[in-house]
Amino acid sequence: MNDTKNYLDMDLLRFTTAGSVDDGKSTLIGRLFHDTKSIFEDQLEAIERSSKQRGDENVNLALLTDGLRAEREQGITIDVAYRYFATPKRKFIIADTPGHIQYTRNMVTGASTANLALILVDARNGVIEQTKRHTFIADLLGIKHIAVCINKMDLVGYDQDKYEKILNQFTDFASRLENVTDLTFIPISALKGDNVVDRSVDMPWYKGPPLLYHLENVYVGSDFNHVDARFPVQWVIRPHSDEYHDFRGFGGRVAGGVFKKGDEVTVLPSGFSTKIKNILLADKEVEQAFHPQSVTILLEDEIDVSRGDMLVKPNNQPHVSQDLDARICWFSGTKKLVKGTKCIFRHTTKEAQAIISEIKYKVDVNTLRKNEEDLEFGMNDIGRIQIRVSQPVFHDTYRRNRNTGSFILVDPFTNETLAAGMLR
Repeated sequence: MNDTKNYLDMDLLRFTTAGSVDDGKSTLIGRLFHDTKSIFEDQLEAIERSSKQRGDENVNLALLTDGLRAEREQGITIDVAYRYFATPKRKFIIADTPGHIQYTRNMVTGASTANLALILVDARNGVIEQTKRHTFIADLLGIKHIAVCINKMDLVGYDQDKYEKILNQFTDFASRLENVTDLTFIPISALKGDNVVDRSVDMPWYKGPPLLYHLENVYVGSDFNHVDARFPVQWVIRPHSDEYHDFRGFGGRVAGGVFKKGDEVTVLPSGFSTKIKNILLADKEVEQAFHPQSVTILLEDEIDVSRGDMLVKPNNQPHVSQDLDARICWFSGTKKLVKGTKCIFRHTTKEAQAIISEIKYKVDVNTLRKNEEDLEFGMNDIGRIQIRVSQPVFHDTYRRNRNTGSFILVDPFTNETLAAGMLR
């Protein structure tokens, strides 16, 4: 029981892997699982058997994460695979995302909730277009911590000069990005296990820690916004039972800041103010609630509050607007985005009709240049647009709060997710 409690209270790190095809992302995750003893014996035996049948020289650890049959046959990752493992220090959720250009939207999905991006670079090829594309997307999605794993060091004879050349290439490119504040470089061999969990004997010149040590100790606590209190209301809870005859609570997930019992709060859009009477976490009363807790808040006064409304602090309110400036990644393969496109705008718990009022530019992800000529967005295109929404939206910039600064656009007829966006 104690172990379960400790496990639940442990710190969680979400990270995403990115890199070009065949850079060894899946192998690296397989190696992390293998060396932290996070796979069962029978899984390992099955992989060893599979590897033998396929004629692979070494145990193919990539088979651990590449679950789809098409992925195994081609030896590539197609869909986002989420994997979970834990060490005595921390729990981890990994989003293993594909490297191909046509799967950019999969990478955007996998990286949207990550605290850290693990970018793999093949030591033989150095920084290539795909490396830049993935780093740009990680930056676009507000990921502050980037660990650059220079992989396949065994194939370049563990050469320090090769490593330093790539380090300089990457640093030069990253200096043009806005969100990345923490860059770490680690020379590894996912296949042989150098510097993944254990230090490499073949690279005595590398003085830093191995990858797992970095993942266990990187500090992400300050990445969350604990300043701006935001509580989008998801559900009004009225049990209608004799025992809870007068109960009226508002359920939802704290999207930022801290809410305490007795705090004064303002309800948007009505602007009415009241105080917090109680906060329930599951069925226990708590003194305060913070992101990412899902809680029920009870208010002192009878104010009309419904789904899509937001509780905030009176002296710290979000932007309220119907005209929004955003960066988006277009997901749809069937529909193009042009000026005047109508869609449904979904943001926190709110949903509204929207129209694309202007398209500013597309970004060439490889050169970071803005293209203001060709303004039609196809699948995987990234750029900046303006949206007019049918009712006011309470939001922060994505940079300030990823929860209240992100949204998706949905097709009103087919319900397909057309795009994911970040408010500026």
